[in-house]
Amino acid sequence: MKPGRTWLVYTLIRVGIFAVVLAVLLLLQIQPFIAAIVAALISLCISIIFLRKPREEASKTLHAARENRGQAARAKAMSTSDDEDVEDTAVDDATRRTEAP
Repeated sequence: MKPGRTWLVYTLIRVGIFAVVLAVLLLLQIQPFIAAIVAALISLCISIIFLRKPREEASKTLHAARENRGQAARAKAMSTSDDEDVEDTAVDDATRRTEAP
């Protein structure tokens, strides 16, 4: 599954659980502020217990994205140093040519 889709599915499931629990609590005529807090706690517990697989998939995609970003940064640093080496060599050659009689 694509990383963006994994996160979207996981987020929608969690929001759905929250919405269902909140609706039930509001139908029981609990104050909205308290119902929202209780719904958040209950949906958190439910997602920790029952959504292990989607959470692990989302975690893997996050880990892979961070590794890719780190590799890209290292590759950019290496290419920058290569460019700097070429530039330094060109400057040194130009300096030698101007100093030579």
